[in-house]
Amino acid sequence: MKLDILAFASHPDDIELGCSGTLIAHIAAGKSVGIIDLTRGELGTRGTAETRASEAEEAARIMGISVRENLNFADGFFENNREHQLPIIEKLRQYQPDIVLMNAIHDRHPDHGRGAEVVSEACFKAGLKMIKTTDAQGQQQEAWRPKAMYHYIQDRFITPDLIVDVSPYWEKKMETVRAFKSQFYNPDDTSPNTYISSPEFLKFIEARALELGHAIGVTYGEGFTKQRFIGVRNLFDLV
Repeated sequence: MKLDILAFASHPDDIELGCSGTLIAHIAAGKSVGIIDLTRGELGTRGTAETRASEAEEAARIMGISVRENLNFADGFFENNREHQLPIIEKLRQYQPDIVLMNAIHDRHPDHGRGAEVVSEACFKAGLKMIKTTDAQGQQQEAWRPKAMYHYIQDRFITPDLIVDVSPYWEKKMETVRAFKSQFYNPDDTSPNTYISSPEFLKFIEARALELGHAIGVTYGEGFTKQRFIGVRNLFDLV
């Protein structure tokens, strides 16, 4: 299966918070989209790896994602090295995405910046034919490099290089966030409170989207930073 967009996340729920509106918008436009979670988020204070897996599945259903997989890297302890780059390279070659989305280049959680680094390097190396990988049937994979790579913005504010209008899909985006019942505000949950489990955190997510939307004259926006200059053939592609 070839995908138009493949989004990577250090933890289940990174996508939902950072760029699910953008994914939903592109699915609505007929694009095929997949998600690869690097870890199961097993170090989280609330919930378990198993509950987060079922929540991620529900969020994917809401979005209409074509495929969602988890590479089962160690939460908090994966590294940007050969051991972790190769499984990512295999997925890039398997799904051959034109666009890759990944974690913020730096953020409050150190896994986010490290996730950005390992995926970014894997995107480059996936295009090197001398790096050999095989698919599930043992067949050698062809080299593949995405055409464009973007980092979604997470907790820490980073000035975006581009903003996507997600206004028509805001409620659906928040539905995907609320699918992670173990992680975010739930008055019936007696688990310990965390940074992201307060009702104020969800207000912050909306405020960030309102700010980014305001910057481009719409209601809600999601911001991204680029890895290289954005080129167009027609200036009207930017309006």
